[in-house]
Amino acid sequence: MAFHADDPRAKLAPAAPAKAAPVTAFAGADYARFYFEPPQDDEPLVRTWYARGQNFLVAFSDVKAGAKLARSNHPDEYCVLLPDAATGASLSARGETVQSPGNSIAFMPPGDSEVVAANDGRIIRIFSTVAPDLAARCSNAASYAKPHANVALLQPWPEPRGGWKIRRYSLEVTGGEGRFGRIFRCTNLMINMLDPRDGPRDIAKLSPHHHDDFEQGSLVIDGAYIHDIRWPWTPDMRIWRDDEHEFMAAPSLTVIPPPSVHTSRSVVPGLNQMIDIFSPPRLDFSNKPGWVINAEDYPMPGETA
Repeated sequence: MAFHADDPRAKLAPAAPAKAAPVTAFAGADYARFYFEPPQDDEPLVRTWYARGQNFLVAFSDVKAGAKLARSNHPDEYCVLLPDAATGASLSARGETVQSPGNSIAFMPPGDSEVVAANDGRIIRIFSTVAPDLAARCSNAASYAKPHANVALLQPWPEPRGGWKIRRYSLEVTGGEGRFGRIFRCTNLMINMLDPRDGPRDIAKLSPHHHDDFEQGSLVIDGAYIHDIRWPWTPDMRIWRDDEHEFMAAPSLTVIPPPSVHTSRSVVPGLNQMIDIFSPPRLDFSNKPGWVINAEDYPMPGETA
């Protein structure tokens, strides 16, 4: 890892010595430009783009007031993100309805559920890929016809304390000295609402790092970023890959594969906002006291509900 001293991740505990098998194949990064590609769903009140990683997928929707986003007999939890203060929604599941203002994040329980937009705006849903109908709708579905190299498959974490229900949290979180972004988790996802950046990132304070066995989804919702990605050299030159420096404006999803070295930098004036997605949740972030804002609701592996 090569974090700048000002980066909270510089204080993460060093990873245990790697026990993974030697890398014999690499997967490439996936880039989904929702601003350039046609939506997979195009209806009068809602337009939705879908793109995926190995274990997670993003459904990014432009909605009009009254738009309904429903799931029937959905197999596991999923996330509803309302990133704008002006766009709220009604959330319903298991006989419960929660009126959620904007600038909120919620986790919806398995089974039947519905999200109804209260205002025009954007609603982001983040799922695992266990629902085959959603996985098939992704613009990059063909990329995952076979599992990507080096990615550990999803093993859900324990069920939430207090049982299955709608769990909503405000994104207006303060405090938490040394916290890296605003991190929330459920049984199958970790969502990090990174601190917004005003203008381009200082290129003398970047954070090149890698992950041994999980992908990072980087969802740009405002501004634009360049993702710098480098694959390590191995003894087998036939699998080497060229560096990539990909410009991704909002809205877009980049799926960064392990064990590539990567960093991201905002590059345009004004607001730049990105959300990092991991599936399953990260143990290293979860082990940092105070980093996961809703940790009391969701046990870690080995803990009891």
